[in-house]
This record gives sequence, structure tokens and C-alpha cells, in this order.
Amino acid sequence: MSDASPDPALHAVNADVHTPVLLAEVLRYLDVQPGRRYVDATIDGGGHAAAILDASAPDGVLLGIDRDPDLPLALRGKLGREIDAGRLMLAAGNFRDLAEILSAQAFTPVDGLLVDLGLSSYHLDRSGRGFTYGRNEPLDMRFDPTCQDPTAADLLATPEVGDLTRLFATYGEERFASRIARSIVAHRRNAPIQTSDDLLRIIEQSLPAKIRWRASRHAARVFQALRIAVNDELGAVAAMLPQALAALAPGGRFVAICFHSLEDRLVKRFLRNEQQAGHVRLLTKKPVRASEEEIQANSRAASAKLRAAERVSG
Repeated sequence: MSDASPDPALHAVNADVHTPVLLAEVLRYLDVQPGRRYVDATIDGGGHAAAILDASAPDGVLLGIDRDPDLPLALRGKLGREIDAGRLMLAAGNFRDLAEILSAQAFTPVDGLLVDLGLSSYHLDRSGRGFTYGRNEPLDMRFDPTCQDPTAADLLATPEVGDLTRLFATYGEERFASRIARSIVAHRRNAPIQTSDDLLRIIEQSLPAKIRWRASRHAARVFQALRIAVNDELGAVAAMLPQALAALAPGGRFVAICFHSLEDRLVKRFLRNEQQAGHVRLLTKKPVRASEEEIQANSRAASAKLRAAERVSG
């Protein structure tokens, strides 16, 4: 990993911006102990990682991975002491390539692996890539802005009404998917849809007049659908899950935090199938949710669901 200094804008990636959800529960279900090896496959702002390093001191080791190459680089300022001590290793990469990343770092087997599938506070608040309708930004939405994948604006530029309707209905579970899709196709005949404000106005105008005051709810679903499609999030999760299980030592723990039903359904089905095959022991019969106190302190915790399993010995 490069030791280059991060862009000053990335100084926002710190404890004030990134509040890790279900932190005590993550440590408990990972069974963090000194001298063991852990992976945070979505290290983001380092909130969970810092706690895992503290709980595994003095000689536990953590590999942190993130798809956005900016985030691991920015963590040098926050966790530089652990990096210098060799307790924290960082890798930029998509967790869909988890086995390849772990092999390159010679970091298997591991005693615990965490994936936090929520959208980073950095991406919402600071990235400038159009992840939210709350500020006017270019409609990019790529977690890795250096890749050549289509942006959100690209995905809105050519598909017909039926394709856009399926996108918003499937990935956003949006009730007015068809109306919004028709409005997008009509709008782009006159001008491209390039910014988050462009898209928000189209969504607002698509809704029945009596519910336009609730446009933000529908915008959130459409923006979610675009983000999932741009980054192939569900495909990445499906590819990552068997690799995560294979990376665990016997008795190793896997913990996943999901924020919407599509991801949670993938994790739930995978773990149940692996339990039936005798490969894991489920540690959570039902998803673990944040307490009311945590939700009051961090509203983004309200939709978080944690599921955990232990790899069966032998």
C-alpha cells in the first residue's frame, strides 16, 4: 500500500464522520481476542477496525480492504501507529475478489471476517459522486472512481422504459418505478440527466401531486437502485460469501451487517444453506438490530441487520 499522504478532503474520514454501527455486537460475535487474525472486508472509515485492533491487542492482526482506493489511503492518518507496528495491513480491492486479495497478502486462514455492507458516510457526505439526492453532484456513484465501469448518468442515458422500470422496481422496490422511468426517458430527449438535482426533479415531477411532499422517500429508493446497479453490489456479495467462508479457520467467525432487504436475503439464504450442509453453526437465529439508544445517537443504524455464523471444526 502506498504511503503517500491522502488528499486533504479525505481528512473527513474520521470518527466524527464515520460512526460504526452495532460495534459491541460485532466484537462479541467475532469473538475478538489477542493474537488472532481478522479481516475487515469493508474497512471504510476504520471504526470497526480500530475497535477490533484494540480488542485484539497487543498482537492481533487485521487486514482491512475497501473497494474505494481513497479510503484505505486516508486511514494512515487515523491508524498509522497500527500500520507501522505491522498490526494493520491495508488493501484496495473489491471483496468479490476476496480470495485473490487474501492470497496476495498471504493472510489465510483467519479467525474472523467482517463485512459491513452499508453505504459509507464518506460516500454520502464527502465524496462528491452523487450518492445522495441531498446535494447537487455529478451522477457518478462508482465506489472506485478510477474504474472504467459506467456511471449512474451513463445508466440513465440509453435504457428504455421497461428496463429502467425493472431496475427501480427490483433494486429499489419503488412503487412508482414505471412513472419515474417514463419521465426519465421523456426528459432525456431534450437534455441529458447528469446531476443528482436533475434526477431529483424528475422523480418529484413523476409522482402524483398529493404525495410529492414525500419525494425524498422515493428518491432514496431510486438512488439506491442506481448505486446497486452501478457497482453490481448484489453480484459482489454473492461472489464474496463462499470465499469468506473458505477463508475461515475451523471455529472462525463470519459477521455481516446489511442495510437493505436484498443484501440481507442473500446473506440469510447463504448461511442457512451452509448450516444445512453442516459447514457452519448459526450464531444469530434472527438478525441482530441496533438498540433504541444507538438509533437515537446514529439514525443510520436503524436499518442495520447483523447476522453471524461460525465455521464448524473439522
